[in-house]
Amino acid sequence: MDLRGDALQILKETSRTFYIPISILPSGLQEAVASAYLCMRAIDEIEDHPDLDNSTKAQLLHNISLTLQAGVDGFAVDAFSVGFSGYEDVLAEVTLRVREWSLLAPETIAPRIWDATAAMADRMAYWAENNWKIETESDLDRYTFGVAGAVGLLLSDLWTWYDGTQTNRTLAIGFGRGLQAVNILRNHIEDMGRGVSFFPDGWTVTEMQEYALRNLALADAYTQALPAGPALNFCQIPLTLAHGTIDALANGKEKLSRSEVIALLEQLNAVNVKAS
Repeated sequence: MDLRGDALQILKETSRTFYIPISILPSGLQEAVASAYLCMRAIDEIEDHPDLDNSTKAQLLHNISLTLQAGVDGFAVDAFSVGFSGYEDVLAEVTLRVREWSLLAPETIAPRIWDATAAMADRMAYWAENNWKIETESDLDRYTFGVAGAVGLLLSDLWTWYDGTQTNRTLAIGFGRGLQAVNILRNHIEDMGRGVSFFPDGWTVTEMQEYALRNLALADAYTQALPAGPALNFCQIPLTLAHGTIDALANGKEKLSRSEVIALLEQLNAVNVKAS
């Protein structure tokens, strides 16, 4: 089986935002970033699952974390499936195949991805157990770090592992937080429908937009400091779409249309061609 090709297909089906930047990465780095994304998407699908109660979500997430922490040079065929017992017909394909995604990355960096995913799964379990109760901006900072800022740190480690690219880790956290804040804004009504709000007490869309923009400014600085190469090519795409999305939301739209996404990417490509 062509695991890389299969991973890219699943990626295409689950994320229009990240499929494009991952698909253009060079061999080796592509597998590492795809592994990280799909492992984290696997646990994200549990966190957001509409038909699982919070205690079940926490149990499943802790099981994944413990399995990842036990990894040595890989995982037994049934390492993860034991923890999924009884939920095989409920969980998404990307979740059920987390063992495959964990083995996709080159062995010299795979344990860093296991570590990041295990830590994130435990943090997601905490929030599930507490019904995502966010009362203050500090709570919001904790949540957005746990599920996204830490991804910025992992990406920085992947850039360094691949070609020695150095980054500002504080800005890396802002990169992750900024993208997550835009997601919170985009999904706010849907989240409210399932009884969850990531807005601190008293916050309206205005305050959350300001929070997103503050962190997107850090994301801009992070990206602008990257040298020409794979890391820059990758980061520019989700950041451009995040800015486009927050502008669309401010103008009363639910999200970017497919044509708007294509136009933004073409505009970005034109700027890059001119700069080169």
